Amino acid sequence: MTNAPILTVDNLKSYFFTDEGTVKAVDGASFAVPAGKTVGIVGESGCGKSVTALSILRIIQRPGRIVDGEIMLRRADGAGKTDELDLAQLDPEGGEIRAIRGGEIALVFQEPMTSFSPHYTIGNQIIETIQLHQDISKAEARNRTIELLRMVGIPRPERRIDEYPFELSGGLRQRVMIAMALSCNPRILIADEPTTALDVTTQAQILDLLREIQERTRMSVIIITHDMGVIAEMADDVIVMYLGRVVESGPVDDIFHQPKHPYTQALLRSIPSIFAEPRSKLPTIAGSIPHPHNRPSGCPFHPRCSERIAGLCEVHAPRLLPIGERQMASCFLYHEPDN
Repeated sequence: MTNAPILTVDNLKSYFFTDEGTVKAVDGASFAVPAGKTVGIVGESGCGKSVTALSILRIIQRPGRIVDGEIMLRRADGAGKTDELDLAQLDPEGGEIRAIRGGEIALVFQEPMTSFSPHYTIGNQIIETIQLHQDISKAEARNRTIELLRMVGIPRPERRIDEYPFELSGGLRQRVMIAMALSCNPRILIADEPTTALDVTTQAQILDLLREIQERTRMSVIIITHDMGVIAEMADDVIVMYLGRVVESGPVDDIFHQPKHPYTQALLRSIPSIFAEPRSKLPTIAGSIPHPHNRPSGCPFHPRCSERIAGLCEVHAPRLLPIGERQMASCFLYHEPDN
């Protein structure tokens, strides 16, 4: 079944233990990534999107760590059978997860300048990545690197391969980062805010490139963003996160045309529209995301929610449950609290 999940995250909890207290960056997130599809994870800054991606690859910096949950990666063995590996149980420094990083699951960072070493050419850095995961000669790796640079639209790749990161524009650096991520033919590509630091024209080019590569290779893509426009353009399925939890999930058309959770509705109302009255103010979400050390009781969104139910939402925490056939939401407007 082509749409079977290649990655399943269940009740993931990633906490940071600081002197000031415990920061619950991801607090029980659950979702699935179908094979060959694009899943968008959306939410405001501080909602746990990036920490979720780092958790999948087991590269959370100390004092953070996964404290609960499963990250099941579906794999096929040589005999054609499939098994599942729980990435959450692997040693973050062990050989098995190191082989998966870049090999089976690749990550495109938000700002590639901080991801490349300024002391080595882009070619050397991609060649090193290829040779780390594949048993090929340096000459073969160099030829593969030139092919990758050409595939992602780098002009004159035979020359660019010997340039340093600071010699490239932001858009070209992002293309090189995508080439490096694709160098070992990953089954899953995680793109964390891949267009935030780019101008509008370059953003569109990068998104078109990602879509073209996804269609060509049939790899699964997780795109992390705060931009609902990017989600509408790229995603098949959408995960809406707030304060470390998934508050709504479903197919992209259902999320945009029939949003259920008040937070999703508020995010969509804040998108500029060509049909809006000139000089009219955009609707905003009241308040801001609570400080990590001062999480609200009950539903995490209730202090900012215009539809909160007094005596219920501030006391009980809703669970993520189905609404209809394809959507899920974590809201007492649709579910009774657990007894």
